[in-house]
Parts: sequence; C-alpha cells; structure tokens
Amino acid sequence: MGKYEKGILGSFSGKVGTVVGGSWRGIDYMRSKGRKSTKAATEQQLIQQAKFKVVTQFVHRLGKLCMISFKNTPAMTGINEAFRYNYENALTGAYPTFALDYSQTLVSRGDLQNGLLPTATAAGAGAIDFAWQDNSGDTLAHADDKAVLVLYCPENKQAIWQIATATRSTAAASLAAGNLVGKTVQSWITFVAKNGNEFASSIFTGELIVS
Repeated sequence: MGKYEKGILGSFSGKVGTVVGGSWRGIDYMRSKGRKSTKAATEQQLIQQAKFKVVTQFVHRLGKLCMISFKNTPAMTGINEAFRYNYENALTGAYPTFALDYSQTLVSRGDLQNGLLPTATAAGAGAIDFAWQDNSGDTLAHADDKAVLVLYCPENKQAIWQIATATRSTAAASLAAGNLVGKTVQSWITFVAKNGNEFASSIFTGELIVS
C-alpha cells in the first residue's frame, strides 16, 4: 500500500482502474486492486470466515456504542477491540454452527465500577426495566455515573441501546423496545462516567421476551 500526500490528481476514494484509494485515520492511501482468487477456500478458511461472520454481525449492530465503550488506541479502534475481545472470549459451538455465548459477551470494557446485582425485567408495553444496587462511593463508582442500557435481538440482528438519564444513585432505569414486542432479546447494563470517557465492563442481565 502506497502512502501519498496529494496523489496524482489529489486524494480520492474508491476504485479508479486498477487502483483503490481511501483514507484511514486521516491518512490518504492508494493500493492496487486485489485479484480474485480462483482457488476454493480451505476448510480452515471456511471455519475462520464463519467465526468472523458471527462476531462481526453482533459488533457492527452495536458499532456506535462500541466505538466509545471500548478503548480506542493508536493501534486499534473501539469497534476492533470489541471484535477482538468477543472473538477470543465469547465464541462457542463448532463449524458450521458457531454462536455467541451472550453471558460471556461484553458490550463495553473499562475500569469504572458497574452497578451491584443488576437485573432486567420485561415490564409490558414494550419496556424493559433495569434495576441495580447503588454502590456510589465505592472505588471508581460515582453517584453521577450514567446507566447504559443495551438489548440485542438475535432473530432480527437488531440492537437497541441508550445512555439513560438515570444515574448510578437512581438505581433504576427503563429502555423502550416497542418494536421488539414478542421477540427474545439479550440484555446488558454498563455505566459511563459523567465526562463520557470512562466505561465499566458490561454485565449480562439475561435473556427475556419483550412484552
């Protein structure tokens, strides 16, 4: 891949003949277009592709959250860190039926304290009620940390999440999921500091049916 300052005709994005241009982290680049392989994928390649597909589908549905709820570093974006963690820790099953163990899946990762003994309950009218014990004052747990509520519907491959107005000291919050009534969802809770920069590692609050 060739890095350049202004390009032959200036920066560009997409394919031009046999060249592909784009930008990554503010750096313009161009590279030759890859050739299509005529070789059949090996079994190991098929296994790897199947694993990647399962984790990618999940992480991309929560992409905007993962970009801020996992640490961004010069080497890895938040969404890539979310992929890496869940690929290494939450994949289960065998080819061709890989799946995620949602109880081991994280939607955020950080040093902030989560709430104590969190729960999620289908409350009717499409609402999911979350509750937890207030642990404000514990190390890295502040009364004004905001609750972050997350749902994922595997059937629809749809995610709903919200940084709630409720704080740690409130000990309760609700997430509207009217478009998922009758569907089975997975749920998590996490917390983010008032400055928006510090997250807790999420806690899985169970599988439930939206009512």
